[in-house]
Amino acid sequence: MKAPRVSTFCASRARETQKILTRDGSTRVVVVVPLSPLVTGDTFAVAEWPLHVTVVAPFHTEHTPGEVAAVIAEVAAAQTVITARADVEARFGRRHDIPVTLVVPDPGLTLLHDRLVDALRPLAARPHEPAFTGPEFRAHVTIKGGRRVTDGDELTLAQLALVDMAPRADAAGRAVLATVALRPFP
Repeated sequence: MKAPRVSTFCASRARETQKILTRDGSTRVVVVVPLSPLVTGDTFAVAEWPLHVTVVAPFHTEHTPGEVAAVIAEVAAAQTVITARADVEARFGRRHDIPVTLVVPDPGLTLLHDRLVDALRPLAARPHEPAFTGPEFRAHVTIKGGRRVTDGDELTLAQLALVDMAPRADAAGRAVLATVALRPFP
């Protein structure tokens, strides 16, 4: 089996992120499957998140982006591109005020989530946080300022991205720390 292509971002932005995210020295990151490919080093404001499916909720780690990306790549090596379908709209969040489009339950996407959670748990600074112990996985795409997917849309999920979760006040916004391609269809 051919190893997936991994691109990591280890420049000063990643090191600065590790210092500002938490007082305990850990970095807060998230693993997403973007609907359009991202490039390592891309940055965007919180309000401008590219459309994506979160496959591992935000978690804290003391490991470098390269170390986390290596674990993600191991999981990706066994995962082919996923074709999923958008479903109905719903509301998420504590106040049920975040509009999302659910993704029709897909065994491949659920398996990818489960494998990533299991593989990344040992790298977590806080292995009991919700990313690893939270409620059942409900794949969805958050609606962002008019950007959305609609019921019935086909979603081609071909890449994993590790994204920093810098504080909302950080003017630099979010940064893509690493990307890993899923295996193409045989």
